[in-house]
Amino acid sequence: MNLASLGLTAEQERVYRYFLRAPGASVDAAAADLGIPHAPTVVARLKTMGIIDDGLAPVSPTVAVDLLIRRRMEQTTRELNQLSAAWDIVRDLTEEQRSGRPVELVERIEGMHNVNRRAREMSASSRELMNIKPAPMSHGISNTTVQHFRKRLSNGLISRTLIGIDSLGQPDQMAYAQQQHALGDLHRVTAEYNRRVSISDRAIALIQVDPVDVSVGALLVRQPGMVAALIDMFEGMWARARELTDPPLSAIERQVLQALALYDKDEVAARALNISLRKFRSHVADLMRRLRAGNRFQAALLAKERGWL
Repeated sequence: MNLASLGLTAEQERVYRYFLRAPGASVDAAAADLGIPHAPTVVARLKTMGIIDDGLAPVSPTVAVDLLIRRRMEQTTRELNQLSAAWDIVRDLTEEQRSGRPVELVERIEGMHNVNRRAREMSASSRELMNIKPAPMSHGISNTTVQHFRKRLSNGLISRTLIGIDSLGQPDQMAYAQQQHALGDLHRVTAEYNRRVSISDRAIALIQVDPVDVSVGALLVRQPGMVAALIDMFEGMWARARELTDPPLSAIERQVLQALALYDKDEVAARALNISLRKFRSHVADLMRRLRAGNRFQAALLAKERGWL
C-alpha cells in the first residue's frame, strides 16, 4: 500500500521512506541514491507538512499517517463545503429562468404581495434561516404555510428567529413563538433593530425597506459582503438576546437594574430602594447570572441591550 490516497506524491513518499531507512542521511545523498535531482524541493515540502523535521529526522510512521489523515480530512471538508456552496447557484439560475433577466445583486421589490411571494420562494428551498421579526406571527399568514414550515423543521431545516421585546406583552404572539421554539425554530427576544430581516443559507437576504410601513417593499440582497455584514449583525444580536424561556423581570429586579445604572456603591443603591444591603446584593447576583455578566458595569450594559432598562 502507498500513501498516495493520503495526499503524498510518489516522490514525497520515496523520500520519506528513504529517511526512515537511512536516519542521518543528507539531502544530497537522498537525491543521488533515489535519482531525484530536485530532492531539496521535495524535502522542503515534507518539512512544511510536518513529515520531516528541520534536522531531516522523519516522524514515526504512526505520527506521519495520523498527520496525513488529518490533512486529508480537512481537505475533504473544504471540498464538501465548496460543493455545498455550489448549490447556491441553483437559486440564481432558477430566478433567471423565472424572471427572464439576469439576477441583480441588490433588487428592490415593490408591494407587500410581491415581498411575501419572494419570501416564501426564498424560504421554501432554504437549509438554514436567520430571521429578525418585530413579532413572531405575521398577520394574514395562512395555516397551510405554517404547517408546511413546521414539516420542513421536522425534516432538518435549521432556523433561528429574533423577535421584538414588545411581543412579550401579547399572549397570542408569545404562544405562537413558544410553539415554534419547541418545534425547532429557536426563538430569542431582543430590544434591538425592529426592521424585518430574513437570511437564507448565508447567501441571500430580504430586508424590509421601512421599519414602520411594510407596504413600501423590501430589498433582496445577494451581494456577498452585504450578506456577510447582516449575518454578523444577526449573530451579535443573537448572542445578546434573552432566551424565550427566561422569566420576566419582577418590579424589584427592574428597580435594582436601574439602581445599578445610577449608583456606584451598593450601600447607596440599597438605601435608595429601601432594602437591606444583603437583599440588594442577592438581587444583583441573580441578575448577573441571568445576564451572564462578569461585573456590575457589564450587567447594566447587557440589561440595556436586552431592553430591560
